[in-house]
Amino acid sequence: MDPLQLSTLTIDSGNITEPLNRITNELTELADGLAIVESFSHSYAVETAEGLCCFDASGAGSGPAVVDALRSWSTTPISTLVYTHGHADHIGGSFAFAKDAAERGHQPLSVFAHENVEARMDRYIETNGWNVAINQRQFGGVRSEMGLELGEGLSRFLPKSTLRPTESFSSSQVKHFGDTMVEFRHARGETDDHLWAYLPKERWLFSGDFIIWNYPNAGNPQKVQRYALEWAHALRAMAEQAPTLLLPAHGLPIEGEKRIAMVLDEMATTLENLVRDVVALMNEGSTLDEILHTVRVAPEVLEKPYLRPLYDEPEFVVRNIWRLYGGWYDGAPSRLKPAPDAVLGAEIATLVGGATVLAERAVALCETDLRLACHLADLAAWADPTSATVHEARAAVYHQRRRSELSLMAKGIFTSAARESETVFKSEK
Repeated sequence: MDPLQLSTLTIDSGNITEPLNRITNELTELADGLAIVESFSHSYAVETAEGLCCFDASGAGSGPAVVDALRSWSTTPISTLVYTHGHADHIGGSFAFAKDAAERGHQPLSVFAHENVEARMDRYIETNGWNVAINQRQFGGVRSEMGLELGEGLSRFLPKSTLRPTESFSSSQVKHFGDTMVEFRHARGETDDHLWAYLPKERWLFSGDFIIWNYPNAGNPQKVQRYALEWAHALRAMAEQAPTLLLPAHGLPIEGEKRIAMVLDEMATTLENLVRDVVALMNEGSTLDEILHTVRVAPEVLEKPYLRPLYDEPEFVVRNIWRLYGGWYDGAPSRLKPAPDAVLGAEIATLVGGATVLAERAVALCETDLRLACHLADLAAWADPTSATVHEARAAVYHQRRRSELSLMAKGIFTSAARESETVFKSEK
């Protein structure tokens, strides 16, 4: 189905009949002079008098297919590539855009981004191994005792050939591509280098990852600080423009001023409410543990097609709000300067009669309290890290935990934990 038709049907009915985050590498013309290639991330192309202005390059794996799809629509030179932010799935495919320009004898691309993108790219180089590891874990990978299990030949988080910005801005900037005017604004949300763009004449708004057709990704447990309240402020600022076409980097484009206003308002409101509730409890002296098990988002909010917690989830956003306003100390004195996990696990195992007892109890608790079951499974593995029996139990616990979760973030980490234990007990058989 056409992405705009599917978007309208889904929002207006509240029913999900087809996947909403599609990765087809297929192109759809959304309006005269505007096309989308649905990928990870999407790439949009706008026809201007100076050539095509493209928003996001998709990732390293999908970039070539995205360019091929664009070229099935237009052979006009790509004059400008805009990075909505510096995540690898938005800039990693830029080498394919550069290759296309070179092969066609076109001028090299101008790459436009917020000024912080350059620093992000430098950080990705400095922390390449870490970023490869967490990306594997986020999508269900594993780290072994011998080092990183990269899988699929992945050894670099960001390709060396990723294009660097040739022009950047700080707060806001207006650019003209012939008679096409684009307003760029910086806002912190998922990242500190994010921009959104608005074409006032056309009333088209490019939102990047401020909208992903899932609950806002403001809490990723393995990534750097994210900014829930500033994210909400950005959504409010977008709504003030009264766009008639909203173009996110993941999920479906949205058509219609009232429909877009409703979506932006509901997304902003849920983030504002989370920040309000967390900060109120912090002001009362609550610990992180108390806040995590108190603050909730109403179920009916999470049932909205564009707010489902299938990637990130509110509980993780709560942690990031705490981290932003309160630092990393969680309010439990024993965790300020804790004993090593292995020492704690060994002591508790001694008290209860051994690591196997802990593991057996963890399995039994799976029927009633998966959160507690995971605590005991980890304690058992820390106490006896080479026990096949313990790790077989731990793997079973985490596989069951994974099946109970909705968000990809949680599923990936719990799957990784299960696979870690499988490497132990399977090697013993």
